[in-house]
Amino acid sequence: MLHYIDSPLSAAEVSRMPGLLALEFGNGWCGFCQTSAPAIAAALQHRPDIRHIQIADGKGKRLGRHFGVKLWPTLIFLDDGLEVARVVRPDQSETVSQAISRLRTAD
Repeated sequence: MLHYIDSPLSAAEVSRMPGLLALEFGNGWCGFCQTSAPAIAAALQHRPDIRHIQIADGKGKRLGRHFGVKLWPTLIFLDDGLEVARVVRPDQSETVSQAISRLRTAD
């Protein structure tokens, strides 16, 4: 299910977030987002240690611009606020899993 939120998060707040984080930029009405949703969910289901936040993106949305998001969905994986991997418009869970493999494993 797509639950993109209008995030009040700033880039500074995101950079201070501890742990593993997957920021997913998109919108619920986006066809590419709807198509990618099963692949993203399948890859993330095995990593409950990764916090997944779906952020509604669009014109004037500063967080998406900060990360240079141009296409939806874009997943940005962070470890303690630092970008480790990025996936744009994944159509297979293996694509997302490859990006996740760059993150550290749960302690």
